Amino acid sequence: MRDPHQSLRSTTAGAVSAALIAGAAFGLAPAAQAAPAERPAAAATASVRFVDIPGDGGTVLKANVVTPAGAKADSSYPVIVLPTSWAMPQIEYIAQAKKLAAAGYVVVSYNSRGFWESGGEIEVGGPEDIADASKVIGWTLKNTPADPAKVGMAGVSYGAGISLLAAAHDKRVKAVGAMSGWGDLVDSIYSGRTQHAQAGALLGGAGYLTGRPSAELQRILKDFLGSNLDSEDEMIAWGSKRSPATYVDRLNKNGAAILLANAWGDTIFPPNQYASFYEKLTGPKRLEFRPGDHATAEATGLLGLPNDTWTNTRRWFDRYLKGEKNGIDQEQPVQLKSRSTGGYEGYPDWKSVGATKKKIDLAGSTTIRANVDSGANGGIVMLSNTLDQFLKIPPMASMPLLPRRYAAVWQSERAERDRRVRGTAKLHTTLTSTKESGTLVAYLYDVGPLGLGKLVSNAPYTFHGKTPGEPFAVDLELFSTAYDVPAGHRLALVVDTVDPLYVEHNPSGAQLTFSSPSADPSYVSVPLREQ
Repeated sequence: MRDPHQSLRSTTAGAVSAALIAGAAFGLAPAAQAAPAERPAAAATASVRFVDIPGDGGTVLKANVVTPAGAKADSSYPVIVLPTSWAMPQIEYIAQAKKLAAAGYVVVSYNSRGFWESGGEIEVGGPEDIADASKVIGWTLKNTPADPAKVGMAGVSYGAGISLLAAAHDKRVKAVGAMSGWGDLVDSIYSGRTQHAQAGALLGGAGYLTGRPSAELQRILKDFLGSNLDSEDEMIAWGSKRSPATYVDRLNKNGAAILLANAWGDTIFPPNQYASFYEKLTGPKRLEFRPGDHATAEATGLLGLPNDTWTNTRRWFDRYLKGEKNGIDQEQPVQLKSRSTGGYEGYPDWKSVGATKKKIDLAGSTTIRANVDSGANGGIVMLSNTLDQFLKIPPMASMPLLPRRYAAVWQSERAERDRRVRGTAKLHTTLTSTKESGTLVAYLYDVGPLGLGKLVSNAPYTFHGKTPGEPFAVDLELFSTAYDVPAGHRLALVVDTVDPLYVEHNPSGAQLTFSSPSADPSYVSVPLREQ
C-alpha cells in the first residue's frame, strides 16, 4: 500500500484553509451581522443574557439565554436548546434565537465542550456531550420560565448530531430539528471503506484551531488519516458509539418528533446516511434535501435572513412543542429541492423517490491503471457544491479528453426527453485487481453534445484482502441527488482510482479490470422520477 500521507499533504492544507473560510462565513460573520438585522423587528426586545452552565462533571459550558420580551418568572414557555456547530462560538445562533424568542420560546444556546471558552475536551458526540445536553436542559428548567413538558433541541452540523443523540438518551426532548447532521458517523466519513480525506482534515484542522481535541480523538484522527488498518475495528466502534442510528430503538421508544434537513452535496455528511436513518424512524418525522454543501442550505438563516430550512424548523417546533395545527404534519414528509430547477417535490417516503430505474449496461472488459488522477473528480470540500448551489456550476470533465489508460468510461444513448434523476444511483460490476488492496471512485455525469460532463454524483469504494487476479463483485451506492438531465444529453459512468476528496489505497503499479460476465452483467442503475 502506498503511503497515504504523501497524497494528503495538499489535501490537508486545503481542507484546513477551507475550515478557516467556513468559520468566517458561517460562524463569526453571522453573529457579527445578526444584531443589526434584528433591530427593526420585535425580536430586538427579547432578553439576552450570557451565562455559565455546569455540564457533565462540572465542566463549564458558555451559553446564552434568550427569553421572550416581558417574560415573567411565573410564566412558562416551550424551550429550545441549541448546541453549537463544530468550531463555532456560542453566539452562532443569536439571530435565530431572537426570532424564536419573539415567537414565544425560551432559547438556550451553549458552546459544545472543548471549543472556544467552554471547558473540557472535544469528544465528538461522546457520552460527555450527551450528558452535557441533559445538564443544560436541567439547568434551563430550573433557571428560566421553561415548560418541562415542551423541550426541543436543534442545531447545525455538530449541534444536529448532539441533538439527535440527546433525544435518544433523554425522554424530556419532545422535538428535534437536525440540520446538516449525521445519522451514521462511520458511513459519513468512511463510506465504501474509504477515508473522506478532505472532510477528516477539515474537521481535525478546525478542531485544533478552535478547541482542544481529546487524546482519544487525536489518536483516532491519526489512525484515520494515516490509514492504520490495524485500528479499523476500533475506529468503527468509536464512530458507531457516536451515531444516532445506533440508538434508533431508543429514539423510537422516546417518540420525539424528528426533522432531518441536509444538502445534496454535503461533503462532510453525505445525504445517503441521513435518508437511511430517516427510514428507521417510526415516530413523527420529516426529511428535507436541498442543493448545497455542508451547512450552506441553512447558512443565510444564521445571518437572520429568510431561509427555508429555519422556517420549517420553526414550523416543526410550533407543531410539536406548541401544538399548533399549522399543516406541516399534513404535508408529504419527504421534501426535495432539485439542484436543477429549484422547485420542491413531495414524497410519502424515501423509497418512493426515484421509483423508476434506468439501467445503463457496462458492457465489455476495461482495464485501467491506478495512482493517477484522470481529471474526473468530486471537487473541493465546501467549495464545489456551494458553486453548484448558487451558480449551478458543478465539477466538470470532458469525456473525450479523459485518458482511457486511467479512466473507464461508459455512456448511455442520448435521452429523447428530460430525465429527472432522483435518489440513489447504484453501481454493480465485476472487478479484478492485480493487487490485494485498491480504491476506485465512480462518477455519474450529465454529458452535453460537445462531450462536457457535469457531475451528477460520485462515491468511493475500497477493498482489502482480495486475491490478485481473482474477480469479485462490487456493489456501490453513489451519493443521493436530485438533478435534471436535459433532452439530447447522455449519462456517463466514469471510474478512476484517484480523487482529492478521498484517501486512495492503490499500491504502485496496480491495475483494475472491470468486466461484465454474461451470468452477472455489470450496470449502473439510475433512479428517475416519472414525467
